Amino acid sequence: MNKILTHIKDHYETVLLILASLFLLLALIKPQIQLKQEVNNYLLVADVSQSMNAEDMKVNSQPVSRLVYTQHMMKQVVKSSPCGTYVSVGIFAAENVALLFMPLEVCKNFDIINDTIDHLEWRMAWSGNSRMTFGVKAAEATFDYLNIPAQMLFFTDGDESPKANGINKLDISNVRIGKNVIFVGIGGHEPAPIKRFNANNKFVGYWGTDAAAESAGGGIMYNDASKDDPDPPVAYAEFDRYLSKLDVEHLKDMTAEIKGQYIEGADKPEFYSFVQSQTPAAKFVTDYSVRWIFLIIAGLLVLATYIPDILSYRFYKQLFKPLS
Repeated sequence: MNKILTHIKDHYETVLLILASLFLLLALIKPQIQLKQEVNNYLLVADVSQSMNAEDMKVNSQPVSRLVYTQHMMKQVVKSSPCGTYVSVGIFAAENVALLFMPLEVCKNFDIINDTIDHLEWRMAWSGNSRMTFGVKAAEATFDYLNIPAQMLFFTDGDESPKANGINKLDISNVRIGKNVIFVGIGGHEPAPIKRFNANNKFVGYWGTDAAAESAGGGIMYNDASKDDPDPPVAYAEFDRYLSKLDVEHLKDMTAEIKGQYIEGADKPEFYSFVQSQTPAAKFVTDYSVRWIFLIIAGLLVLATYIPDILSYRFYKQLFKPLS
């Protein structure tokens, strides 16, 4: 009897250990299956209008422009997003939103997404004015083009030019994407001058009140080289500078009108936790890792090699059980 049990035990362990090794090998190649899952899909929209060049923010204790701060926050959103999250990037200027690329999975396309964000700049703007209500309408059209539900993070200072009033303000109460829109307020609460650059992106001074008024708030398009000969006009004195600040009231008014959300863009863990806490907006067919299944099976097979020992122990225990 002992020889039979020993023979069975030896072959039993060999088979189980071979199978366990096989499943461990399969786990190493990161096995995946295709599943339709609910995922977070973020559309990150950066305001690239002239007021975003105001330098009243800080990154790592260094003064930066609102646009650079926006880029930093966008990259942090991407960095803090788990694999399986999708991201697309767009820009806002004048009255429109332009989509730079369709949704990409963050882990597989991390470098591409960050490189795109790194290259955002004010010269992408196709016009100098900035009309937020029209931008929200344009964002709705962008959502239709995406044809995939997304959570839009609209990074902006809310500083319109020309300023919104009863005449030029667009009614956005019928916007369908309100629940998917989060305005992220970027900028200081104290008025700050707006830096002005030439076509070569060289700082030449600050926007003046007269120049800002003439160009509806900035952003002359440099399709005519003569506009940079010698350089675009700037404020001739400090008191002549055009000042800008985060327009919280305007952003909150628009948020209420479309029934969206507003949060101030603070580079803190609480902000990124808020972003990641949003309800998954879309369903994608994505890769689902089954590595954990193979690891569990391998572990169970290793544990199963001890079954003959347990059975042998019980057999001998019953065989030599004292008579009562």
